[in-house]
Amino acid sequence: MSVANQLEQSAMQYASQAVQFDRMGNREKAAECYNNAIDQLQKLVRLYPDYTFNRLYIEKVTTYKERIKILKSEDGEEAGYEKFTSFESRQTSTADTTEESKEIVEKPNVKWAEVAGLEDAKKAIKEVIVYPVKRPDLFPLGWSRGLLLFGPPGCGKTLLAAAVATEIDADFIQIDPASIMSKWLGAAEQNVAKIFSGARKNAIDGTPVIIFIDEVDSILGVHTNEVGGEVRMRNQFLKEMDGLQDKGKNYHLYVVAATNKPWDLDWAFIRRFQKRVMVPLPDYATRLQMFELNCTQLELTPDVNLHELTKITDGYSGSDIKDVCQVVRQEVIRELFESGKAYEKTSKPRAISMKDFVTSINNRKPSVSKEMMVSYDKWFDQFKAL
Repeated sequence: MSVANQLEQSAMQYASQAVQFDRMGNREKAAECYNNAIDQLQKLVRLYPDYTFNRLYIEKVTTYKERIKILKSEDGEEAGYEKFTSFESRQTSTADTTEESKEIVEKPNVKWAEVAGLEDAKKAIKEVIVYPVKRPDLFPLGWSRGLLLFGPPGCGKTLLAAAVATEIDADFIQIDPASIMSKWLGAAEQNVAKIFSGARKNAIDGTPVIIFIDEVDSILGVHTNEVGGEVRMRNQFLKEMDGLQDKGKNYHLYVVAATNKPWDLDWAFIRRFQKRVMVPLPDYATRLQMFELNCTQLELTPDVNLHELTKITDGYSGSDIKDVCQVVRQEVIRELFESGKAYEKTSKPRAISMKDFVTSINNRKPSVSKEMMVSYDKWFDQFKAL
């Protein structure tokens, strides 16, 4: 066992013992074990400064220190079981590893019409997910279960995943990498297993399920100085995704992942996403549609030319365009407040002019550089799978 694994396992054991002593009311022993866990975690962070779980471990150190202060306080009641319960709720002990996932299952209400442009991406998603759900009998060879959406930030990857979930009335489980890592030392792989277990059960019962992993590179990327917990978590993802491809399984459970850094992904995971689709910067028609959608509820002066605005925002992402529209709205609201009229119930902001838009655009450069787009195109040429 490596030094890193030894430190990690030792920290887990000390923390588990501390929780047990804490529950029993043995304040001295609990504080001693928390201190030992802190010592192991701090050594781990110093030895592996680039480790993915360091943020979690630093948070645990802070939490344990806070608990030690309470345990050593003169107020015995404050250190008692009632206070411990709130502390314990922030931990996940080994006793609950067989429970179903507690991840939030959503039913998003995002329609295809709300996703401007991205026709190629929509087409790929329909072929991978929508058509097999609607007519599984047309797919005697089965269907793909993994879809990777990659491209520059702010171009609609999350919106696409939510829209397809609405289209097939699927349960939508959005995995935040931080939530996977934050529940308990070394239990990240168990958290992954529980999420897939709960999703698989719902899918077998007849409800389509989409597991959406945003910023997937942060948990499935290639990292240096990996420690045991990180490796085990990645291996668990491999196991779960391989399990989805087993022959004879015709339930509808899909893994949709999004990343702004596809080049950071491990090849072992890249090939398990059978479909890999780039979500690019919006073209002219898409940008025009975005301006139209964002300006629907804004009062505009007659001189506002959305086509001209579309021309001068070449290279802007969807979130850039939304920000431009929000800024011009905020500007006229600011003027209303500064005039002193905002507190009159009948007062309204003035209409937004073309000059307002141009000023906002001039003050906001595109968030995606040309060099970044070259990198995306290069990766797409090498790994595309439509």
